[in-house]
Amino acid sequence: MSTQLIIEQINAAALKTNIPRMDIGDTIAVHCRIVEGTKERIQIFTGVVLARSGRGITEMITVRRIVEEMGVERVFPINSPKVAHFEVIRRGQASRAKLYYLRDRTGKSRRIIDRRRKMKHVAGLPVANQN
Repeated sequence: MSTQLIIEQINAAALKTNIPRMDIGDTIAVHCRIVEGTKERIQIFTGVVLARSGRGITEMITVRRIVEEMGVERVFPINSPKVAHFEVIRRGQASRAKLYYLRDRTGKSRRIIDRRRKMKHVAGLPVANQN
C-alpha cells in the first residue's frame, strides 16, 4: 500500500461530515471553542466568506467582518476540533472565487447582494457532500 493512500485513510477519519454548504459571499457564523484556563466557552465570529482554499483535511476558509469600521479577517480550518460548528446566516451572490476586493471597499459598496432577493435567513439548507 502506498504512503499516500495510508495518509488519506488516516485523514478521512478526522473529516467532519456535518458541514453545511458554504459558498463564497455567504454570511456565516463560526462557533469557535475558546479554552481559558480550565473553562471552555464558545465564541461566535460572524462575517462574509472571502475565500476557500485547500481540500480534505487542510481545507480553510477566510471570513471577514467589520468591527467599529475596521475590517477583521480570520482563517479557519474547516475540520479543526476548535471549530464547534458553522451556521449559514445569509446566502450571497458572488461572481468571483475570491472576494479580496472587499478589503478596499467602504460603505454600501462592501455589501454583497442576496442570492434570492432579500432572503433574510437560511433554514434547512442541504449539507455539502464531501468525497
